[in-house]
Amino acid sequence: MQVGRRSNERHWDLNRLLFRATPFGNETNEAMGLGEFVPGQETADFLHNEAKVLVLGAGGLGCEILKDLAFSGFRDIHVVDMDTIDVSNLNRQFLFRHADVGQPKAIVAAKFIMGRVQDVKVTPHYCNLKTLDASFYSDFKLVISGLDNIDARRFVNSVLVSLVEVDDDGDIDPSTIIPFIDGGTEGFKGQARVILPRITSCFECSLDAFPPPTSFPLCTIAETPRQPSHCISYASIILWPKHFPDTKMDTDSPEHMQWVFQQAEARAKQFSIPGVTYSLTLGVVKNIIPAVASTNAIISAMCVNEALKAMTFCSQTMHNYHMHMGSTGIYSHTFEYEKKPNCGVCATETHVFKVDPSTLLGEVIDELKETYRLTKPAVSASSGNLFMPNPPALYEATKGNLDKPLSTLVDNNGLLTITDPVYVGDMSLQVQVQFE
Repeated sequence: MQVGRRSNERHWDLNRLLFRATPFGNETNEAMGLGEFVPGQETADFLHNEAKVLVLGAGGLGCEILKDLAFSGFRDIHVVDMDTIDVSNLNRQFLFRHADVGQPKAIVAAKFIMGRVQDVKVTPHYCNLKTLDASFYSDFKLVISGLDNIDARRFVNSVLVSLVEVDDDGDIDPSTIIPFIDGGTEGFKGQARVILPRITSCFECSLDAFPPPTSFPLCTIAETPRQPSHCISYASIILWPKHFPDTKMDTDSPEHMQWVFQQAEARAKQFSIPGVTYSLTLGVVKNIIPAVASTNAIISAMCVNEALKAMTFCSQTMHNYHMHMGSTGIYSHTFEYEKKPNCGVCATETHVFKVDPSTLLGEVIDELKETYRLTKPAVSASSGNLFMPNPPALYEATKGNLDKPLSTLVDNNGLLTITDPVYVGDMSLQVQVQFE
């Protein structure tokens, strides 16, 4: 097809990709090939009419992703976000205006995009993404994450892995694979990656790259503060409930945050600790990650570029992780993030857990929580439930096992089945116990 440029042809540049043959079609990447590129109207029609995409997050990165998708030919977009717009968002989240402060981000972003880009439908979901079940996620051809929350990304990753159908021979049904494109930014740094559930490494495989959430011992905060963040935590965790026992602290309230800042500043002076500022107070209390608009734009472009390739097969899919470092000059690198053999989500082999037979079940659970970053694990064996944190009746019935040696509860080479809120649906972790 001869593609001529006309002023009213919005996707002229895009059509030059979709209507012309290329030696670099998606099928030429053996490791990440999703399908064969067939240039022509049918491919363009699929992109415009059938490539239903879900965007997670409508913050700084999410706004960029929504804009890029709308301008790249995607016409059926859904966005999930549970937050409302704060005045501090307006300097970089360009889909919002001052009049929108207090309104749901997902709803306002969807309305803005549809008012600006013709023929694009954006469906907002103002809710916690964890309240949406697997059937909701299975309705999409592609999922793009612009989230800064590790637990939420783990949840979605677990859902998408659970949706992949595997037969008794271990063969995967390709039609059940929903590509997961994960983007993240922090200051001048960012990353974009393509996850093909059950094929490539999943988000859980790279969990070790994210440090555990920072927490401070209460005794340090209360008795021997050494850092500005200790003083701020003291003001918010200890002083606020003491002074306002009937009022929940609102981290979006300037009055509340000003009070916390003043109390933290006074405590810092008491212990000669410099560095307590109002902006740091907001960062500690709200766990704010620094955001730079240009970094969001770069990472969003990478994510949507991969989305376009995944839906049209017009070029090779990135294999599979791209890092961007912009703090001192510009450095970028693309490499394969390999699968973790003992990944708690996507690994197919049984996990081996070597342990002294006298180790108490409670100690085993603590070690499993640390190894696999679990939250509230439940443990069962062939003999029945060993420990159930919920509901209260099961907790009372099983809590006594926490102080029993593991050898009295399970045989050598026996299997433990671990379930946890980070695993979705019927997903679980199978652990083989080997006494040593």
